[in-house]
Amino acid sequence: MCRLLGYSSNTPTTFSEAVGKNFQEFVSLANDHCDGWGIATTDNRRADLYKEPVAATKSSHFREQLEKRKSNAAILHFRWATEGMPVNENNTHPFTYQDIAFIHNGSITPATTLDPLIDKKYLQIAKGTTDSERYFLYLLTQIEKHGFIEGINAGLSYIKDNCTYSSMNMMIINDQTFMAACIYNQDKIPDRFKASPDYYHLKYTTRYGQVVVASSGWDQEGWQELPNGSVLVVDRELQKDFLTRL
Repeated sequence: MCRLLGYSSNTPTTFSEAVGKNFQEFVSLANDHCDGWGIATTDNRRADLYKEPVAATKSSHFREQLEKRKSNAAILHFRWATEGMPVNENNTHPFTYQDIAFIHNGSITPATTLDPLIDKKYLQIAKGTTDSERYFLYLLTQIEKHGFIEGINAGLSYIKDNCTYSSMNMMIINDQTFMAACIYNQDKIPDRFKASPDYYHLKYTTRYGQVVVASSGWDQEGWQELPNGSVLVVDRELQKDFLTRL
């Protein structure tokens, strides 16, 4: 299980600037979600990626990498590896392809359940063994068929209706769009966080020409809840957002 944070902004910014004074509270979640961290930005029709299979709070590169990647959109991931999944760079989020970057919190089981539905050219570029990477590759398959927003919504709907999952929570960006999906099973919160019924919740805030979305577990006073079963879509050029329900 993992923690997610992403933003879309009408001016280049960093995570600390987008989140503000409580950003360090979010960073402290890496003490529990300590199996890797990564950041991806996407501008000028390409995704830029940095990730390490260590806790962000123990990385000597974390602060430097976040400050140097000033962007109009970015996603940040803290990994707590699903039991049995190796901790290595290939399994560390984000996952990227061309101008698309993706992060996930939760599990879809078994990890290879989507393999028959992934276009072979995408399945061949898999580097790790996680269900999360295959989730991404399946969405790429649907994007190619239907376009970015429509393909993602089609992919999410299929997984929601046909697969076994704890949480499908994800964030994905390309050069034009930022999307965050909040889809989870409340009865599948990890035992370690049973005392946190909002563990899978995602919240967002819109201010100063920015949309910021994040996992729970820190002070998000004044943020709005993303309903379970919903997708937030942000047009990066117009900086307009809207919610859809699956």
